[in-house]
Formats: sequence, structure tokens, C-alpha cells
Amino acid sequence: MSPITGSKSSDTPFTVGVALDGAGWHPAAWREASSRAEALFAAETWVELAELAETAGLDYLAIADELVGQADPADPAYDGSTVLGRLDAALLADWIAPRTSRIGLIPTVTTTHTEPFHVATGLQTLDHVSVGRAGWQLRISADAASAAAFGRRPAPEIDRDAVASGASDAGLDELLADAADSAEVARRLWDSWEDDAEIRDAATGRFLDRDRVHPIDFASERFSVAGPSIVPRSPQGQLPIVVLAHSAPVAELAARVADVVIVTPESTSPRAGAWRGSTAAEIVAAIRAIERDPGIAAARAASGLARLRIVADLALALDTAEEPAVERLVRLDALAGAPFAASSDARVLAGSADEAAELIAEWRSAGIDGVRLRPLTLPADLRAIGEVLLPILRDRGLAAAVTAADPDFADPTDPTAGHLRSRFGLGRAGNRYDTRSEAAA
Repeated sequence: MSPITGSKSSDTPFTVGVALDGAGWHPAAWREASSRAEALFAAETWVELAELAETAGLDYLAIADELVGQADPADPAYDGSTVLGRLDAALLADWIAPRTSRIGLIPTVTTTHTEPFHVATGLQTLDHVSVGRAGWQLRISADAASAAAFGRRPAPEIDRDAVASGASDAGLDELLADAADSAEVARRLWDSWEDDAEIRDAATGRFLDRDRVHPIDFASERFSVAGPSIVPRSPQGQLPIVVLAHSAPVAELAARVADVVIVTPESTSPRAGAWRGSTAAEIVAAIRAIERDPGIAAARAASGLARLRIVADLALALDTAEEPAVERLVRLDALAGAPFAASSDARVLAGSADEAAELIAEWRSAGIDGVRLRPLTLPADLRAIGEVLLPILRDRGLAAAVTAADPDFADPTDPTAGHLRSRFGLGRAGNRYDTRSEAAA
């Protein structure tokens, strides 16, 4: 039995994932009695959250990250009342991977100040450790604090008001071009070892067929990388690349290099960017128009990329027997001193699981290929997602019909059935350097 329930398109599954940050996405979540704030940075806390998500049957777990803290502790405006600090998402995913067995793991890793070679090989390592369950949320870092933390180059000058209104900006364009180069380097490095480059024949003393390990010889205006990777080809070959987009320029980056684009429909917050207030249908139409651009369509075809998967983010607080979600949100907003909905780039829903399921169904009808849920409090809202919301989504054909606890969650005869690529319906990845394919051609 497939672990995925098909969507309107027969080859595109509808996925349900979860994104975690701190004690929950609400800045006052750490003050909840159930939050275990004292163990927020304990590895075991994150393993328990991952196990909770896996047991529930969620398709993947995304881990938020940035190059700077959630606030500047030296800023007089910071009063010390909100969580400051994160564990490195990629390293955390490496720790979680061998302690789980089914759920996909998608850490956020920035490209702006990091070396593309190190990013690519680190993610390849995660794919090996997780046996094919790794993905990459590609992120850019435009802020001055991130640039100062690394000290290698200044932050670009970006007119944020212009970007939020949908206007083009040279600084943003440069960051996006840099990210596109980094993604291309990663994809080439992931292909640089063919599947059977390792011979490992002790009798003949041959470990490697060097003709099946290829330099990538990438060069652009920004950097050059000779390759090959130091990591052998990983189980998926090509990890799914995910990009969060609030505007057409970032969606264009996703259309050029990514497999999945995350969007934030129906958010009225200024942080929702140029698509602030847009419906799911409007955003889907805009992204599909970008994807149909002849140059972008040709680039995707040349890279062997399938149709872009569009996933919607939803910040979520669910009713419990002890407290309605709306009352909890009001209480947390009072503790934080500001309404969370005004600062969240994603729509915030506080209510029943039925209300959440109805909204998700509407988004699916509008062309959305999946949802990524952001629990406002941890572990309470994550547990409610697994125990209350997912069963409703399954009944409506909006989530996997089986859970990770079921023996037929993945097909044991298909080694790729448990891969993250399979969750998104991406199929097996080819290899641009495959010498056998060239010989056949």
C-alpha cells in the first residue's frame, strides 16, 4: 500500500508535513506548562518530537533555522521575554535520522554565506544517515547581522518596501542568482558519483571505478567548484529542494532549481510579502505562469525536474478538551505583548480540527499539492495534529491512509518507497553524468 494518498493529479501525492521551531511558532509558547522549556535545547526533546510526528504518520518534519538569532540581545527593544537561539538544523537532522525510520527530514540551510561544497556534502551525508529521507529547504540571508556574523562580504542593499510591493530589486536579484548557483553546484555534486562507482571487490583489490566519478567543473561570476563530491552518491541521488516564496522573484528561483515551493496563502501580515492577502488559487496561478515561462520550462527540463509541487503553510492551534484554541491564542498573545497573526508570514488558524480540515480541503481544490503545518505550541499542538486532525484528513482523502506504525506503510519490495522523493511523487532521480546512459544514447 502506498504511504501517500493521491491528489487530483494521478502522479502528484497530497502531502502533510510539519515544521518545528523552538517551543512552537508562537513566541510565548515556551511559557506553556507543557512546553518543557528547560529541555528546549536537549537533543532528546527533538527526538521525541520527531518520533511523535513519525508515529502520527506525517510525511516529513521540517526544521527551521537562520544564521542569526530570533532577536538581537543587544537591541534595547528586546526585553528577554522570547526564545533566543536555535540548534543547527542540519546537525539536528543528522542526530534525529538514525533514531527514526520513516519520516522525511528537511533542515533549513542557507546559501548566502556558506560554501556550496560544504552544504551539498553535508546534505548528502544526511541522506545516507537517513537512508533516503533527506531534503533541503534552501534559504537566502539578506540581513546585515548575518553578513556581520560571517564577516566575509557585506549584506546587499535591498529596498524591502519595494520587494514587498512586488517590484524588482538588484540586491535581491543578486542573492537569488547566488542561491541558484549554489543549488546547481549541489545538484552536480550529488550526481558526481554514479550509482555503482564503488566496486568494493576485496579479491581484486578494486574499491572504486574512477571512470564513474566525475568532476563538475562549475564556474560562474560568483564562485567555481571543481568537484567531485567527497561523498558517494546517496540513496535518493537528488534530494528534494524546497524554497519558501512570498513573491514572484523567489518563486522564480524555486521554478528554476527546486522540487517544492512553500507558499503562505490568505495571510494578511506584512511578512507575507508581495502575495500578502492573496488566495491559494491566485498564488497557484502565479506560480504555474512562472513555471510555463519558456526559459524556465527549458531549464527544468534540462535539469530533469518534475512539475513543481506547491505546498501551503498553515500556523495552527487546535482546540483541546481543556481549552479552546482561540482562548489559548489570546492568552499567548497577551504574554507576548503583541498579536501573533500580525508577525506570522503564514495564516494563523486557531480552532477545531474540522475547521482546519475544511481549509486544507479548500486549498487542495485550488491546486495546492500539500500542507506544511506549523504548531503554535510544542508538543501540545503537534500531538493534537496527530491524534485529532490527521484522522479527519485521512477520512477525507487528504492524508496517508496508513501510519508509520502499520507494517505496510512502505513497500518492502521497493527500496525507494520510503524515500522523501517518493512522498512528493518525484520518482527516481537520473544522473547527468551516467556513462551508461551516454553509451546507450
